[in-house]
Amino acid sequence: MPLKDIFCQEKAISAIQCSFAGDKVAHAYIFAGPDGIGKFTTAKEFAKLLLCKNPVRKGDFTDSCSNCASCQAFDAGSHPDFEHVYKELLEFTKEGKNKEPPFEFPIDVVREFVLDKVSQRPALSTRRVFVLTEAEKLNNESQNCLLKVLEEPPAYCCIILICTRPDKLLPTIRSRCQILRFGPINEEKIIEKLRHPGLSEKQIKFFARLTDGSLGLAGTYSQLETAEANIYETKTYILDTLANFEYKNALELAETIQKQSKEIAAIWAKLAPATSANDIKRKSTVIILQIIISALHDAMLANVAAGSQIVNFDQSEQVKRIALRFSPEQAAQKIAECFKTLHYLESSVNERLILEQLLLNLAETDRITSEL
Repeated sequence: MPLKDIFCQEKAISAIQCSFAGDKVAHAYIFAGPDGIGKFTTAKEFAKLLLCKNPVRKGDFTDSCSNCASCQAFDAGSHPDFEHVYKELLEFTKEGKNKEPPFEFPIDVVREFVLDKVSQRPALSTRRVFVLTEAEKLNNESQNCLLKVLEEPPAYCCIILICTRPDKLLPTIRSRCQILRFGPINEEKIIEKLRHPGLSEKQIKFFARLTDGSLGLAGTYSQLETAEANIYETKTYILDTLANFEYKNALELAETIQKQSKEIAAIWAKLAPATSANDIKRKSTVIILQIIISALHDAMLANVAAGSQIVNFDQSEQVKRIALRFSPEQAAQKIAECFKTLHYLESSVNERLILEQLLLNLAETDRITSEL
């Protein structure tokens, strides 16, 4: 996909175009924003442009030519001056053979695939480009190692960090990079891209709204759904349960959520065998928590802005019942508790315990439920 065809990221693309046209390409960038909104696609196409021998300019827009030796090598995935660096490369490091895919971005990968290679001069183009995905998972050791490159980068080097949480990067890293922010993708565009014979219009619309403008995540969830992960069925069950939720339901729902999370993870692992098992397990539970958050957010909207667009549009009656249980302030507090649970998941806390605690907290309400 050429740069000109990347949609819904006009600000970031414009910044790239301005820097290239003015010959002011930074030595390091942070492409910041949620997963699945085009950061990596943009980084690859920007890298292709930087390495292109005959960039094509049409009006105010410059793109790679796709015909030169550099572009052909890039499209074939064999460009000697382009490095896609990701944490799962650990198994290809000197000490990483037979190791499990890591949860964090290990220093060995940064050292062997960035630090050791950055001094090598370009072989085919005039630049070398390194793209690091999931940069938010760089631990302090890895970031300090990367800092050695960012402090005195070779003139021909460009490093792009793909990052969902720039705040997790050291201030010294952020200060040495130009930050480009990427925003959510238009819902209609996501729905258009998701249409698939195995998915209903309701499912497609739900995934588009659940993922809050992330085409990549919506695509992944849709792929899982067509592989019979039953995410949509699970969300229907969760909304039905939350609409009439009591303490006695909490432990049963926690058990059901864990069971369904494992089923999603098992299918996900088959679709992405090279991905860390811990990553997949956490992301599968995150889907369930996203559904709970969406239900609470919809309920909050029902109380303060009736008629607003909601995620669970197909279960509006259940949303109304949840809205009867929680005031907007209470719903906001419950959402905050859900985000704390997400944080605990990243810290490898016992999943069953934190889910049970979250659901017990959700059963608490100061409101009296009345029949609709």
